[in-house]
Amino acid sequence: MAGHDARATLMTVFEDESDRSRETADAKNPWWRGSPHPAVVADREGGVVEFNAAAADLFPRLGVGKGLDEAVPRWLADAHRRLAGPVRPPAAAAPAGAGAAPLRGSHDGRLLRAHPAESGHGDVAWWLVDDSDLTAAQDALCTERERHAILAEASTQLLASLNPDRCLEKAALLAADHLGDAALVISPPGMRNRSTVVTAMAGGFERTQLALDPAAVPGLAEALQGFPPVPARWIDPAALPSWAVPEGFGGTPGSVAIAPLPGHGVPAGALVLLRRSGRRAFDTSEEHFARLFAARAGAALSAARLYAEQARVTRALIAELLPPRLHHVDGVDFAGGYRTSRDTERIGGDFYDVHPGTDDGRDTLAVLGDVCGKGLDAAVLTGRIRSTVQALLPLAGDHQDVLRMLNGALLNARHTRFATLVLASVRRTGGRVRLRLTSAGHPRPLVLRATGEVEEVDTGGTLVGALPVVTSRSATVDLSPGETCLLYTDGITEARGGPLGPAMFGEDRLRSALSECVGLPAEAVVERVQMLAGNWVGDGPHDDMAVVAITAPHTTHLSAVNGRTRGRYTA
Repeated sequence: MAGHDARATLMTVFEDESDRSRETADAKNPWWRGSPHPAVVADREGGVVEFNAAAADLFPRLGVGKGLDEAVPRWLADAHRRLAGPVRPPAAAAPAGAGAAPLRGSHDGRLLRAHPAESGHGDVAWWLVDDSDLTAAQDALCTERERHAILAEASTQLLASLNPDRCLEKAALLAADHLGDAALVISPPGMRNRSTVVTAMAGGFERTQLALDPAAVPGLAEALQGFPPVPARWIDPAALPSWAVPEGFGGTPGSVAIAPLPGHGVPAGALVLLRRSGRRAFDTSEEHFARLFAARAGAALSAARLYAEQARVTRALIAELLPPRLHHVDGVDFAGGYRTSRDTERIGGDFYDVHPGTDDGRDTLAVLGDVCGKGLDAAVLTGRIRSTVQALLPLAGDHQDVLRMLNGALLNARHTRFATLVLASVRRTGGRVRLRLTSAGHPRPLVLRATGEVEEVDTGGTLVGALPVVTSRSATVDLSPGETCLLYTDGITEARGGPLGPAMFGEDRLRSALSECVGLPAEAVVERVQMLAGNWVGDGPHDDMAVVAITAPHTTHLSAVNGRTRGRYTA
């Protein structure tokens, strides 16, 4: 039993000695020595106490007992002096894992993040982490965010205007602000092989028209044809022609980048970026960003030019569809007025024309009509009718023949609309004006006599373009000096409004208004009728309204027409 106790006591002593040996080994070889992150321990005087192998690789001059100033970057040694202070009691020591805020600095091309941990006795352990890759990723992310914001701003500003000139200017200004020290936006060659060049720099721009040679700038010819861009490193800035370097740029550019401006099917131009000498040359990332910007600028320029071309065509077509300005024709006063169903529109389904007579005896022909419907579709049919009537002028002496042929033309068209119209052949004979009037489904013309009496002309007929056969009857009316014949569409009489509700303006009010126009010239009659009808509808909805007044003038004077002397009568 005694031997057993002796052996147990010996084993206990042996285990205690083993534990003390392990603790001594751990103290000599702490776990952090094998860490892949550099670690350095220094006392409060800045002397190196310990360091691991990773720190020795990073700072080859490290040595126990040496000063930090001899082995580590200055920013780290200065931080240690600021952090290491007077000896503090153990109770004031920082808890495990706690320490001051990390700081950053560079060493040997690396960006390091240093984490200090205080012992409370003046020693500080510095853990170092290589942040180069993280910082590069963060910088790249920040750059991409900035570029995304620039592209969003560019899209907003470029698409804010559909004017091609202003779009060119805005593209050049944005490129100069965000992509280079100066920028040129060059449009494809146009008439006489001339291009528009907008040069922007420091918030200002200049526009010029040049007959330039794209081959003089490497990569420009390819960009104007929409080919992939030539890398910036292939372009020699010294070879640029004088027009490609803006005045005040300050010498030869140090780097040049050129990108095509892609459009809708065809190139919209080219973007040239200049960077001053002494600055870093355009790199691959910046060239890619320039192409993204150019894609947005090209799309905006192409849309602006397409809109401008469509607007030009629209203006030309509308000019042909608008009612003409009426005046004195062959000694007779003509006046017309037109209001579309919507104030935002210029053309609609009502129309009128006056075709002067000829020397061979053909009367002046006045036409007023109303197409079923409103807006652009109705206006297209009015254009067709007006063109057809003009082609039928040699047959204008026979109104029934004109209506028959016009009816056939409308029936053979692809649309299903019909029209009403009234024809008036007008001839001056002495002091009187004779009218031959024919209505085809249209409201009957009204005649204002010198006595103030208003007569309705006995003419009528069927719609045009609705039935295989159109029938009509004509009536002849003579006007004495100062008397007026009024042609109008149902938009006047069917206008709804008034002070008491949606009542129709009606024929009675039109007759009453016309009776108050005795002795007035044709223009005044039209203005009076339009004003009353317009006041009646107010801001309410209404149909197209058209009015034509034909007046026999009071007096006459001679004027030369086509080299011949004729009598012209004016009010």
